[in-house]
Amino acid sequence: QVQLVESGGGLVQPGGSLRLSCAASRNINSINPMYWYRQAPGKERDWVASITAGGTTNHADSVKGRFTVSRDNAANTVYLQMTSLKPEDTAVYYCKGRDNYLNVDVWGQGTQVTVSS
Repeated sequence: QVQLVESGGGLVQPGGSLRLSCAASRNINSINPMYWYRQAPGKERDWVASITAGGTTNHADSVKGRFTVSRDNAANTVYLQMTSLKPEDTAVYYCKGRDNYLNVDVWGQGTQVTVSS
């Protein structure tokens, strides 16, 4: 089964930027679509963005214009570029992928993003 590993989280001031990475253990063309979710303390896990193997992207209204999902097939990695960060963006960010071989969803372990002055 494919493994997904997120990285790039940390502490950033409001208005700052971060880029999250989600590295897959195999070719991401077989992990389609791929998603970013986030979960704030005491809240449900919410969808943030998604990207298909063909490069079609979608973003939640709450992050549209500030966050951008992208992929590097050669690096087997999906990214989430986050700009103009707000305190309400504070959450654990998770990567999810649809394993097309096993037809199951796979989650990464998450990376913490904290937006605070």
